[in-house]
Amino acid sequence: MTYKLIVDADACPVKAEIRRAAASFGLPVTMVASFDHRLQPEEGVEIVQVDRSDQSVDLYIANKIRPGDILVTQDFGLAALALGKKAHAISNRGQLFTERTIDFLLERRHEQARLRRGGKHTKGPKAMTDEDREEFLQSLTKLLTRLQEN
Repeated sequence: MTYKLIVDADACPVKAEIRRAAASFGLPVTMVASFDHRLQPEEGVEIVQVDRSDQSVDLYIANKIRPGDILVTQDFGLAALALGKKAHAISNRGQLFTERTIDFLLERRHEQARLRRGGKHTKGPKAMTDEDREEFLQSLTKLLTRLQEN
C-alpha cells in the first residue's frame, strides 16, 4: 500500500474511529491541525501542527496529498482539491465525495454563505451521534476494503 490517510484534524470528531480503521488495515495516518488543537501522538499516527492562520491546515494538506491518498474532511473546498489530485475524500459523517457530488456541495456552500452575508441565519451541522460515528467507520472501512482489493 503506497497511499496514506490524511485527516483535516482541527474539528474532526472521528479521530478514534480513523485510528481504529487505519490500524486494522496497516495504513499510516497523518493528522494535520493548527497549534490551537492538542493532538496526542500514537503509534502509526503522524501529528503535524501548523500555524493558526485561517487556511494553514488546508494549504499543508493540499501540498502533501498524492493520488490514491484518502482525505477525511468536512471542508468541501479541500475535498475538491483532493479529488482534483486524484485522491479520495470522505466526510466526518461517512459521505464519500466524488466528482459527481462535489460541484453541488460547493454550490450549496456558496449559496449558504451568500444568505449569511445577507443577514439570514443558517443552521450549522447537527451534533455527532454514536450512530453517525458508526456510519463513518462503516463507510471508511468499505472504502479501505475496496482500495485494498484493487
